[in-house]
Amino acid sequence: MGSSPKSRTPSPGPLDGLTVLDLTRVLSGPYCTMMLADMGARVIKIEHPERGDDTRGWGPPFVSGESTYFLSVNRNKESVTLDFKTPEGREVLDALIEHADVLVENFRPGTLDRLGLGYTDVRTRNPQLVYVSISGFGQTGPRRQEPGYDAAIQAEGGLMSITGDANGPGYRLGVAIADITAGMFAAYGTSLALFARQRSNQGQLVDVGMLDSVAALLTYQAGIHFATGGIPERLGNRHPTVVPYETFEATDGEFVLAVGNDALWRKFCIVAGLEEIVADPRFATNRARVQAYDELRPLLERVLRTRSRQTWIEDLTAAGVPCGDVRNIAQVLADPQLAAREMVTELEHIVAGKIRVLGIPTKLSETPGTVKNPPPALGEHTDKVLEELLDINQAERSRLRQLGAI
Repeated sequence: MGSSPKSRTPSPGPLDGLTVLDLTRVLSGPYCTMMLADMGARVIKIEHPERGDDTRGWGPPFVSGESTYFLSVNRNKESVTLDFKTPEGREVLDALIEHADVLVENFRPGTLDRLGLGYTDVRTRNPQLVYVSISGFGQTGPRRQEPGYDAAIQAEGGLMSITGDANGPGYRLGVAIADITAGMFAAYGTSLALFARQRSNQGQLVDVGMLDSVAALLTYQAGIHFATGGIPERLGNRHPTVVPYETFEATDGEFVLAVGNDALWRKFCIVAGLEEIVADPRFATNRARVQAYDELRPLLERVLRTRSRQTWIEDLTAAGVPCGDVRNIAQVLADPQLAAREMVTELEHIVAGKIRVLGIPTKLSETPGTVKNPPPALGEHTDKVLEELLDINQAERSRLRQLGAI
């Protein structure tokens, strides 16, 4: 058996020794670079000297003036304030690029090209650089210049057309799934490009579009359309191809029942006292249950309203039938299972004091990631990074500050 997370001997993460230059802001880019930082990369977050990342001002809530939104996706990074639109700031940025293994940006396509900082320009100075671009619609195609914001991409990507009550309006998911998914695909692409670099000794461009990322989530919904030509619609919490697989009302509120195959259906029927319908040809197979949904749903509603949520969850879980309470965020984060998996971590922030952040969901047995440093205050590491990487002394840093470059 492997050692528990708390007893594991600390070891460098898989990306230890790599330097990531982070020119991103808001969510998709910072989420990507947080994933890289969690796995050991040194992530240097470049922020404007006056305003920093846009999300530093997003709130309330704030903790001692620090945005909880910013704190949630910027741990394990170093903040360097730099205005690279000034000549002096640009020199500093160019020097940092030469020291970087990865550069991540999420400006609108063409913005950095106009500044001479696009992939084509940068690769001439650092051929081994992995250059990661995240945008709303990608670097190519007729919509490449359009801005991409999560709510719009959820709508444009079809998610809102399949989310919500059957007879109601479309709903945006309660987290920024388009941003987060794009960030995850970008971190995945970065890892692939770094792996390829070990063989070729060459960097490359990683191009991630938010619309592409959301379209990739459509999976079986897209499959339904490809196979039938039909257009999947909102079904509330009902699954289009698995029954029963949705929320039901108990005596004291709703819970989720997820009967994913016919063996689980038989187990469910025994727990629910519905042995007489196990062999009923209308319900015996998943295919039949999907076709007979309108007949089956009222029958299940009547039975499931006879016990409390906790009773159903305990009885069904004991029988091996997947189910769960519809929990709020506080209940989820207090789950002992998450505590055992180190999915909530406490850090000491230089301004906000003790804060809690989420942990790392990917557990590696030999080279695990770590949550070790709090999200940075604006410009907290400017002096350290410029001195360590570029050998810029205090007098020169003072001059650059007077010029507004850092």
